[in-house]
Amino acid sequence: MTMANFAPLMFAGLIFIMLIGFPVAFSLSALGLMCGFYAIEMGWFPASFMANLPLNVFGILSNELLLAIPFFTLMGAILEKCGLAEDMLDSMGQLFGTVRGGLGYSVIIVGFILGAITGTVAGQVIAMAMISLPVMMRYGYNMRYATGVLAASGTITQLVPPSLVLVVMADQLGRSVGDMYKGAWGPSILQVLIFAIYTFALSRFRPHHMPGLPRDARTLDGFALWMKCLRGIIPSAVLIFMVLGSMGGLPGMRHAIATPTEAGAMGAVGAFVLAALHRRLNWNLIREAVGGTMRLTAMVVFILIGSRVFSLVFQGVDGGKWIEHLLSNLPGGQIGFLLVVNVFIFFLAFFLDFFEIAFIILPLLGPVAHKLGIDLVWFGVLLCVNMQTSFMHPPFGFALFYLRGIADTLFKNGAIPRRVESRDIYLGSIPWVILQLALVVIVIFVPETVTVFLDKEVAVDLDKVKIEMPGEAESQSQSQPQPQPATDTQKELDELFKPAPATR
Repeated sequence: MTMANFAPLMFAGLIFIMLIGFPVAFSLSALGLMCGFYAIEMGWFPASFMANLPLNVFGILSNELLLAIPFFTLMGAILEKCGLAEDMLDSMGQLFGTVRGGLGYSVIIVGFILGAITGTVAGQVIAMAMISLPVMMRYGYNMRYATGVLAASGTITQLVPPSLVLVVMADQLGRSVGDMYKGAWGPSILQVLIFAIYTFALSRFRPHHMPGLPRDARTLDGFALWMKCLRGIIPSAVLIFMVLGSMGGLPGMRHAIATPTEAGAMGAVGAFVLAALHRRLNWNLIREAVGGTMRLTAMVVFILIGSRVFSLVFQGVDGGKWIEHLLSNLPGGQIGFLLVVNVFIFFLAFFLDFFEIAFIILPLLGPVAHKLGIDLVWFGVLLCVNMQTSFMHPPFGFALFYLRGIADTLFKNGAIPRRVESRDIYLGSIPWVILQLALVVIVIFVPETVTVFLDKEVAVDLDKVKIEMPGEAESQSQSQPQPQPATDTQKELDELFKPAPATR
């Protein structure tokens, strides 16, 4: 076997171990070490090459950008558990519920707001399903629409800043987190509009699927209802704007006054303040939030270590060159590359979490995209939109699993009148997956959806750059050049090289 044939075998082994179901972090480490020992035995690189592994692992653990992950996770966990979702869904449901499809609109809007606050799909789907699913079933909403809109609105959190996915994308692609957040605003807003347009169209063509609630279903009305909506939205919006604004993640902001890690720490403190203002801050909430943050952070670190072990050996056997050569020569240039990559990511997301895809696959694709002249911020946001569908894939979508579990719990508790069938959950998710894929196509062919909020690069023509010495501009502005007085240095040189007097 030659080294040229070993890289494709390593990549095939990577796909295999990611699909067998064993924890990816440990599988990657085992595969990387085994292939590394074999490469040393074959003489493809010296044993000293593996000495870089401890340095790589230390580099991971000392990466200050990744410290933003536990801070943002803690912020989302606290806000998720302090009852903000319940307050928003109750007030929004009463505000929009009387129009056809009103509960669907409220779920979509609250999903967008909670996506910017919590950042966790599981908590968002569970919280919204607990409140909205019984109400939708009580007033005759179509079951497939109800389950589909709840699952789809829960996945919005992966794209809406400050998303953890975008932080990881920025780290792996070597781009600013603030720029990644700015680029994600366009697709985030567009996704909400697509979901709302679909709900509006369905309410017109099939009005019996989503009837309006009767007026007497409201417990509040008028000014009191609007005040309840604003009390749930304004404090959370202020916190999010402070976090994103401090790191330059809002459209129109060109400067950042804090790093992502500092902004995440400020957001975590703000989450504690909001929970205290809602009078729901207690030791049980803190313990659950810190425990969830610890588990997620440990998972991310172990996946990072495993992916670094694999990538070190893979690069040592010229795997990066093989990937680059394979993807750079696809027909269609940039469009061909993007279509192949997105199809590959779409099917890979059936089985893998977005962290695993971002840490393992993205480092292999980033250099090729850069070589093809693709803007890496746009590329990262595009893949984030694609990976968002991983939570909606039937039958493996995690959002569908969460919805299935909470629906069974609600039925056992008597909150809903009948059991929700798995067939309704899976078939109900298909239209929303198609809508998310339509967004992927839009972002590919209309890149302005991402770049419209990014800072415009200043174009500099190097051929026209002119360097002027001090005093040169003034001398050129005169019509006739004037003799310049000799400097002290020039006088010393003239004195040194002055001809010696003739001797007799």
